[in-house]
Amino acid sequence: MLIGVIADDFTGASDVANTLAKGVAPEGGLLTAQFPGIPDGPAPAGVEAGVISLKSRSAPVEEAVSDSLAALNWLVAQGCQQIIFKYCSTFDSTPQGNIGPVAEELVKALDAKAATVCPAFPTTGRTIYQGHLFVFDRLLSESGMQNHPLTPMTDPDIRRFLARQCKGAVGHVPLSDVQAGSRAVAAALAAEADKGTALCVVDAVSDGDLLTIGEAIADAPLVTGGSGIALGLPRNFIRRGQAKGGAGAFHPVTGPEAILAGSCSGATRGQIDLHAQSHPVYAIDVPAVMSGDVTAQTLADFMTEHSGQAPLAFSSGAPEEVAALQQRFGRETVSARLDGLFADTARELLRRDVHRIVVAGGETSGAVAQAVATMLGSPAMVIGPEIDPGVPVLTLGAERSVALALKSGNFGAPDFFAKALSIMEGGQ
Repeated sequence: MLIGVIADDFTGASDVANTLAKGVAPEGGLLTAQFPGIPDGPAPAGVEAGVISLKSRSAPVEEAVSDSLAALNWLVAQGCQQIIFKYCSTFDSTPQGNIGPVAEELVKALDAKAATVCPAFPTTGRTIYQGHLFVFDRLLSESGMQNHPLTPMTDPDIRRFLARQCKGAVGHVPLSDVQAGSRAVAAALAAEADKGTALCVVDAVSDGDLLTIGEAIADAPLVTGGSGIALGLPRNFIRRGQAKGGAGAFHPVTGPEAILAGSCSGATRGQIDLHAQSHPVYAIDVPAVMSGDVTAQTLADFMTEHSGQAPLAFSSGAPEEVAALQQRFGRETVSARLDGLFADTARELLRRDVHRIVVAGGETSGAVAQAVATMLGSPAMVIGPEIDPGVPVLTLGAERSVALALKSGNFGAPDFFAKALSIMEGGQ
C-alpha cells in the first residue's frame, strides 16, 4: 500500500476513497479499498490505497487518539508511505473536540512538521479563504452547520477553532502562496516547519488549488483535511512509477434493495421528500423505537413488502424535533438505539437476500457498514463508480455480491436515492 487514510467516520471514508480511486486525468487514481475498522490481518494483494473507517468524530479525545494511532500502526505495517487524516469538509467538531489532538499525535508519531489542514472540497462548495471555511457563499457558521445536533459549528475561522484544541500554534498558508504555485506552497510550509509549527491551515478555493497543494506535499508523511486534499496525491505515485493508475473493474449488483436514512440534514430531508413523491417511505417513530414497538423486523417487513419499489425508511427530522427527542430520552440514548436499529435492520435485510443498500448519515452509515461487513466476513469494501461527488458505490462479499452507498447528510443531488440504486445495477 502507498497511501493510508485514517477517516473519522464512514461516509467520510467513502468520500476520500472515492477521491483516491478516481484521481485526475490523465493519470487516474489508485486501486482503493475501504475497511470498516482496523483489519485483523494484512490488506488484500494489489491494494494501493487503504482507507480505515473509524467512528471517532464525536468520540472522547483519548478514545479518538487511541483508535487513530492503532489505525496508523496497521497502515504503516502495510507499507504506506503517506498518511491522510481525513475529517469532514465542514470540520465537524467542538472546541473540546478531537481533530486537533488526533492530528498532533499523528504529527508526533510520524515526525511530521507543518502538516496541512485543508478541509476544502470545492466541488461541493467547501472552500477556505484567509483561513475561514465557506459553504458555497456562506461562512460555515451561517451555512446551517451551526444547528448540527452533535457538532454545531459556530466559528468559521479554522485557525482559531483548531487552536482551541491544540497544544501548539497553528500556521497558515494564504491563497496568494497557493496561486503562486507548488514551490511557493512548499516554501511556506517549510518556513512554518522551521518555526516548529505542527499544523498549518492552507487556503484553497478550487480543484486547481488542491492539485497545486498536492504537488507541494508529494513527500509529506502526514496530510490532514477533507477528501479534496487527496485529489492530487495519487498522481504523485503514478508519475514516480510506483502505481499503475487507471480505474478498477466494477461488478454491477442487482437484486432487492433498501434505503435507510438517519441524517437530519436539510439536504437529506429534501431528498426524502422528493423520493416520497413516487416511492414508498416509512417514517420511523422514535418513541416507538424506544418502547420496543418498532424493531428491525418492522423495517425489514416494510422493505420486503415494497421490494422493487426503492423503499425508504427514515428517522430524519427538523432540528427542533430532534432536540425535543434528545431532551426527552437523552441524546446518547437516542443515538445508540437508532444506530442499533439500523444495524439490526441491515443484518435482517441480508438474511432476506437484499443486495443493494443505500444509507444516509454518518453514524447510520457506520452502524450499517460494520454490521454488513461483519456478517459477510468481508472487511474490504472495493470502491466502484461515483454516484454523486464524494459518494461512490462500495461492493463487498463473495464476488462483490452486495453493494452499499454511504452518503454524508449534506451530500448528493435531490434524486440521490433512486440514482444510487440505478448505478449499483450498472445504470447511469
